[in-house]
Amino acid sequence: MKKRKHTKLVHEGKYVAEVDIELIDTPEGWSPYLTLEDAYKLDDVREALRKGDLDTASRLARLYTLTPVAV
Repeated sequence: MKKRKHTKLVHEGKYVAEVDIELIDTPEGWSPYLTLEDAYKLDDVREALRKGDLDTASRLARLYTLTPVAV
């Protein structure tokens, strides 16, 4: 079993969050896996962004605002 760091992007509305997680690689099964803690972390960030709770989301991830580009 090997663990490696990874950054997941969570997009919700006009916000994007970069969430640091660990992926677990194993020789058997459908690798890579998320830890249960990291899966809950992603869910918490997504839920906080949906509710507009940027304080909670910013404690768990790095937040960015998306700005449309006019063509």
